[in-house]
Amino acid sequence: MVKVQWTNDDFQVFSIDGLDERMEALTTIIRPKFHQLGEYFATYFSTKTGDEFFPHVAKHARRTINPPKDSWVAFAPYKRGYKALPHFQIGLWGTHLFIVVAVIYEAPQKAEMAELLLANVKPFNKLTDDFVLSGDHMSPDVVPFDKEQLQKLLTRLRDIKKGEFLVGRHLTIEQATAMSAEEFLAFAEETFDKLVPIYNAIIGK
Repeated sequence: MVKVQWTNDDFQVFSIDGLDERMEALTTIIRPKFHQLGEYFATYFSTKTGDEFFPHVAKHARRTINPPKDSWVAFAPYKRGYKALPHFQIGLWGTHLFIVVAVIYEAPQKAEMAELLLANVKPFNKLTDDFVLSGDHMSPDVVPFDKEQLQKLLTRLRDIKKGEFLVGRHLTIEQATAMSAEEFLAFAEETFDKLVPIYNAIIGK
């Protein structure tokens, strides 16, 4: 069983100055946890969806000056990448942890995906009031989940080239570090149990 417990050190990585220094801390402190979660949840998604899923731990390989402000492990049914597909993520900013399903601007069929969601909002009815929405995966900012914001972000996903759509749950540093490994795993599974039907709607399943 995977045992990932979050600590203040994980979040403080994003306060370290310098690209090399922050990348070294990311590699030694956070990435081992992402790799553990990657193995566990790749199997989880494969079982839940019937498609083989693969984990993708962020490498931040293109960065040459600015250190990363967030990091993550993503899950998609393609071994060589995930950005062009709808995908799941567990990740950290310096302020919080996020668990989401996402469609980002690299997805070539995002307009069609938006149409599928606009035509089938039923999977969103199961979401509790602690779920949040975002239209930009490069920003930590989110809005509370409601039908009006959902419509707005899905319309933007369809109509605007840079439009994106993320839905999921966040944990503050205090919430994440207070959880045992077992409690976090249960929270992540419960979150993904609610997001898998949305993923299925995105792909028209």
